[in-house]
Amino acid sequence: MGELSLATLVVIAVNVLVSFKGFSDQSFFNKYKFNIADIKRGSKFQIFTSGFLHVDTGHLFVNMLTLFFFANVLIYNLGSVAFIIIYLGSLLLGNLLSYFFHKNDYQYTAVGASGAVMGVLYSAILLQPDMTLGLFFVIPVPAYIFGIGYLLYTIYGMKRRTDNIGHDAHFGGATGGYLLTMLFAPWVFETHLLMVVLLAIPIVILFFLQRTGYL
Repeated sequence: MGELSLATLVVIAVNVLVSFKGFSDQSFFNKYKFNIADIKRGSKFQIFTSGFLHVDTGHLFVNMLTLFFFANVLIYNLGSVAFIIIYLGSLLLGNLLSYFFHKNDYQYTAVGASGAVMGVLYSAILLQPDMTLGLFFVIPVPAYIFGIGYLLYTIYGMKRRTDNIGHDAHFGGATGGYLLTMLFAPWVFETHLLMVVLLAIPIVILFFLQRTGYL
């Protein structure tokens, strides 16, 4: 972790270039951000492009810093191509889940790579569940405990809808990273079967809550 590979550098560079273009050009930002009303009118590309825009430099920095720390876990275990596919797949699944939950809210907008980054993080947790993560960058927490706890918190945030955090995209991205990792690394069923089952619990809970009308 913490080494800048070429694939990671390319992803970070694209995010920085697109985000800074959006910081200085409001029309560019508005055209490519995730906007339910625009998507309904045919701007489906926003489901993809919004994942490279950010609200401000702080938002961009946090996402890219998280990516920097965990991308190499994927690259080391799965290769650069799989890393890129998991990143983009998580981005798309995160925004598609946001669209699913907000499709009737024509005022809903969003930007950020959080869904893609969460996919990378959850892929890394599944590949190396014995990692220790720093809660609030200070408190050491086993990676799998963090993963399960954060997804449960995300479900809570999706239910309340009282903040400006894209909980739907976070959950969808994490789910994308989880599913794609099992596709690229079926060996996790042998080496980390318990983690596969434990990390699936929040996904099953979300499905149940949605199907029963509680979410």
